[in-house]
Amino acid sequence: MSGIGNEQAPFTANGNGVVSGHETIRLRVKPSKDHKPDSYEDLQHHLEFSPLLFSSLERYLPQSMLNDTRESKLGYMSTILRRYSSNGERVRVHRHKEYKQKIMANYQPLHRELYAMHAENFFVPSFLRAISENTEESFRSMIIEPSQGVYIFEMLQPRFCELLFDEVENFERWVHDTKFRIMRPNTMNKYGAVLDDFGMESMLDKLMNEFIRPMSKVFFSDVGGSSLDLHHGFVVEYGMDRDVELGFHVDDSEVTLNESFDYSHVPGRAVLHRGRHRHGARATTSGNRINLILWCRRCFSFSHFLAMFLPCKRISGFGLQRAEEISKGRLFKLVWRVPTSEERKASSNNYRNQIGTVTLESKTEN
Repeated sequence: MSGIGNEQAPFTANGNGVVSGHETIRLRVKPSKDHKPDSYEDLQHHLEFSPLLFSSLERYLPQSMLNDTRESKLGYMSTILRRYSSNGERVRVHRHKEYKQKIMANYQPLHRELYAMHAENFFVPSFLRAISENTEESFRSMIIEPSQGVYIFEMLQPRFCELLFDEVENFERWVHDTKFRIMRPNTMNKYGAVLDDFGMESMLDKLMNEFIRPMSKVFFSDVGGSSLDLHHGFVVEYGMDRDVELGFHVDDSEVTLNESFDYSHVPGRAVLHRGRHRHGARATTSGNRINLILWCRRCFSFSHFLAMFLPCKRISGFGLQRAEEISKGRLFKLVWRVPTSEERKASSNNYRNQIGTVTLESKTEN
C-alpha cells in the first residue's frame, strides 16, 4: 500500500523537462517548512507557469529531491503541472502571461524603488521590531484585536503610502491614455488594479513570505498560516465616482492583509484576518478610500488542489462530493464529504464544516 507522501529514489530529468525515470515519486502531503526553494524568476519568460508556483511546489518535493539541481526539479514539477492542469487552464495561464508582459513592456514606472523590497524604507519601526523578534509576545505588543481573529496594527510608513498612491494613479493614467483594457482585481470590484500585473509581484511575494507569514504562523495556524506560498496583490478604490461599497463576502485566500494608504483613513494601518472571515465595505458618502489588499494563499491546500487539477462532481452547486485521481501510477484518492444538515447547524460558525471535509485515503495499485 502506498500514498502521496512516500519518498522514492532520486528523480532525474533531461534538459527538456521530460521525465526520464522514477515516475512513481510522490509529492509530500505537507511542505518542508525549513527548505529554502530555488528562485525561478530568471526563467519567467520561458516557463509555462508562474515562477512563484514552482518555488511553492518545490517545498512539497520528496526529501531525496530537495538538493537536486534546479533543472532536475524544474523538469519534474513541470511534468506534474502539465499532467494535472487542463488544456483550458494552460491556455488561460499563457494568455495572462502575455498580458502581463505587454503591460510591463509598455508601462513606465513612476517610482522604481517600490518594485523591490526595502524593509527599512517601507515599514514603521514597531512592525520591523516585532518581525525581527518573531514571537507571539512581540506580535501582540503592536496589535489590537477588536474582534476575535481580526488584528489591527501600524505597518507602512506614510512616505511609502504616498509613493504607492502616486504609482497607482500613474498606472491608471497610463491605462486611460492608452485605452489599454486591464483586468480588474476580482469580480466584486469595478475599479482598482492588480499590482502583480505591472511588476510588483516579486516585492509582494517577499512581503508575504518574510513579514506576513511569520504572523500568520502564530495567529492562523488552523488555516495553514505557516505554509502560505502564493499571493494575489491589488488595490481597490471606493468613492462617489468609483465603487461605493462592497457587500458581505469572503476572500479567495487563507489569510488577507488589508492596508489603507490614502488620507481619509489612517495611512499605513493594516488589518489582518482569515480570508474566510465574512466582511464588507460600508458605503462611501464623501471622499475616497484606497486600500492595498494582499490575498495570501497556500498553493497546494486541498481546496485549491481540487479546484485546479482534479476532475470533480458537483452537488447542486453546493460543494465537491468526490474527486478521484485517475492518472496512471497514482495511488491515492481524495474524498470530499458534504456535511449533513445537523452537522452544519451544530457548526454554523465553522466554515470548514459548512463546506465539507477532505480526507486522504490509501488505495492499492491494481
